Amino acid sequence: MTAELVFTNARIVLENEIISGSVQIRDGKISDVSEGSVHSGEDFAGDYLIPGLVELHTDHLETHYSPRPGVRWNPTAAIQAHDAQIASSGITTVFDCLRMGADEDGGFERGEMRDMADAIQAAEREGRLRSEHLIHLRCEVSADNVLEHFSDFETDPYVRLVSLMDHAPGQRQFQTMDQYTLYYQKKRGLSDAAFAEFVARRQEESVRNSTPHRHAIAKVCAERHITVASHDDATLVHVDEAIENGVKLAEFPTSFDAAKASHEAGMSVLMGAPNVVRGKSHSGNIAARDLAERGVLDVLSSDYVPLSLLYAPFVLADEIEGLSLPKALAMVTSTPAKSVSLDDRGRIAIGLRADIVRVHREQGVPVARAVWREGRRVA
Repeated sequence: MTAELVFTNARIVLENEIISGSVQIRDGKISDVSEGSVHSGEDFAGDYLIPGLVELHTDHLETHYSPRPGVRWNPTAAIQAHDAQIASSGITTVFDCLRMGADEDGGFERGEMRDMADAIQAAEREGRLRSEHLIHLRCEVSADNVLEHFSDFETDPYVRLVSLMDHAPGQRQFQTMDQYTLYYQKKRGLSDAAFAEFVARRQEESVRNSTPHRHAIAKVCAERHITVASHDDATLVHVDEAIENGVKLAEFPTSFDAAKASHEAGMSVLMGAPNVVRGKSHSGNIAARDLAERGVLDVLSSDYVPLSLLYAPFVLADEIEGLSLPKALAMVTSTPAKSVSLDDRGRIAIGLRADIVRVHREQGVPVARAVWREGRRVA
């Protein structure tokens, strides 16, 4: 039997325009998009009808799995709590970040992330999840054990994105010591001597490991057709290194020069949606709005606040001259989908997946009134 839904009296956000009209869904796919209202179907009362959001980089699952230092929650329960907040934020496809390599930041033991991935996949099979969950491996290339952790995922088809990152002091996000001192010395209560020893050890590991580990992981990703992301690129040398490693996604560049060079090299430049909402980076680096104003921002990520992915495009469309809502929403729908070769979603178009969000916004913070994944209501 054919399953059919009709949504009408909606402001439909297409790739280049917003129309007032109706959308028909049949068997989980969009079967018709038309201007004007129809007499049957669910009345959206003028609310926006947008594609389901595509989230490429969120650390949010970690906060449910390890809600306090040293505390581990049941993985399945953690995933369900995470998934509920993701779906209610309008996100229908999410790449859950799993950490590879311990960097002495209270990291996870080898095997914990594999167990978490197994729990995600079991939850999907058991019908526990509202959104579709895929895996993003965050590889700390300076860590001695990153290749061991990465090897636990060598045959996992859920892995569709891998990022190459180095959080050693003096590198990328932490080019100056002010933020690094805040992150590591003050929060841990280290003495000056202990902190100096810690910094020296991390810098030595970076020099020894970063380049060979980047190349090794990028090689595996190329063989398996997994999208590779760089992380916190700050200089043109970093961008050249990313090009050499086949990077398609430049995550959180910390300077305008790096963002511009990455964009011009054909990479999708990703920045944090919380950065847009707050108007600045929590790390003191470049503001995402500045990149949007200069035309070199392609993708947004909710990072640590799921609702920010729905909120930020409206902020950009309100505040940046010449940036329309369809173009801003593309940063959280079609462009991230294309960046990881998910060509079956991210747009309101005939034949694509019926991942759809009903959004109401009179002013301020938008609300997802209803969410459908492949034509099935999930929130």
